[in-house]
Amino acid sequence: MYRKDWLVFDDGKPLHAVIRNYTEVDFDNLIRIQQESFPPPFPADLWWNKNQLKNHVSLFSDGALCIEVEGKMVGSMTGLLVNYHPDDPDHTWEEITDNGYISNHTPNGNTLYVVDISVSPQYRGLGLGKWLMQSMYEVVIQLNLDRLLGGGRMPGYSSHAKKLSAEEYINEVLAGNIKDPVITFLLRCGRMPVKLIENYLEDEDSLNYGTLMEWKNPFKKLEK
Repeated sequence: MYRKDWLVFDDGKPLHAVIRNYTEVDFDNLIRIQQESFPPPFPADLWWNKNQLKNHVSLFSDGALCIEVEGKMVGSMTGLLVNYHPDDPDHTWEEITDNGYISNHTPNGNTLYVVDISVSPQYRGLGLGKWLMQSMYEVVIQLNLDRLLGGGRMPGYSSHAKKLSAEEYINEVLAGNIKDPVITFLLRCGRMPVKLIENYLEDEDSLNYGTLMEWKNPFKKLEK
C-alpha cells in the first residue's frame, strides 16, 4: 500500500497532506471530486460511478491514488497496466481504459496508463496535481515498469484551430509560445510528447485530439 505524508503551503500556511490508495469507503468523495472538477455542462454520466471505482480498487489498487489536505479528500489519480510498444497503432481513451472500467487491466503489462487525474478547483494552485503525478511515477519505479503513459487533452486548441493545425499547436506549446491548461501542466510534471492522436476522446475544446505523453522509468534501459 502507498502512503506519503508532507506539507503543502497556502499563502505561507503549512497544511498537512496525504497521498494514499483509495478504497471502497472513499467512493462518495471520489464522485464528489469528479462533480466539482467537471461541472455541468459536462455530462453527469461521465463522472465516475461505483462500478468503475470497484474495478479500480479490485483490479489495480496500486494505481488508485487519492490526496487529502487537512483530512479532506480533494483529488485523485487512477491508472491501469497495459502492454505498450512505440510502434503500436493509435488508440482512443475508451479503448485503452475500457471506458474507465479498466477490465482490460494487464497484470504483467509494461506500462502504467493514466485513466484520470482530478483536483477539486478550490484546491488548485497548491501543486497537488504534480504531487499526484510524482507519486504515480514512484509506483512505476516500485513495479519496475517501463513508463507512465497517457493521453493529454488539448483544451486550448479550439481557440487556435482556425490558424494552426493540431500539430502546429502542439509545437507552439512546446516552444512556450502558447500555454495549454493540460499539456503545459503535463510538461511541467516531466511528461514528454510521443505522438498526436486524432479522435482520442470526445472533447469539443480539444476538437477530439489528444497528445500521447510519457515519462520513462529512469532506472530501466528501454529497447527502441
